Amino acid sequence: MNFHQYYPVDIVNGPGTRCTLFVAGCVHECPGCYNKSTWRLNSGAHFTPEMEAQIIQDLNDTRIKRQGLSLSGGDPLHPQNVPAILTLVRRVRAECPGKDIWIWTGYKLEELTPAQREVVDLINVLVDGKFMQDLKDPALIWRGSSNQVIHYLR
Repeated sequence: MNFHQYYPVDIVNGPGTRCTLFVAGCVHECPGCYNKSTWRLNSGAHFTPEMEAQIIQDLNDTRIKRQGLSLSGGDPLHPQNVPAILTLVRRVRAECPGKDIWIWTGYKLEELTPAQREVVDLINVLVDGKFMQDLKDPALIWRGSSNQVIHYLR
């Protein structure tokens, strides 16, 4: 898996102070997407075990309390990203007690494959649906267009 940006302290992508990772790769290519640079799977930098360890360390850093991890992109549930995302989510669940996990995806909850569903079964919140330019609403919180749904899973 590749990633474009990692923010160890973020207050925009989900509630509270968070760690946020923007991954590479998206098949949806929504017109009007604000993150077009993340569409290609081979763009950005390789997501290494060291980067994964850094996220775990940042989530557990008591100097800056983080509520959780946000995963966006690109699309964290792109089929080629799912193995690495699953590993990361499992580690966060095991090593970062009390932290929540949010994922943004262009896939709809009901369309997910068994592999994608395995990831979603471990997270707290899924924001699903493609961004639709004609339904864009800047007043919405944590989503770009009104067709997107925030699923509170746990």
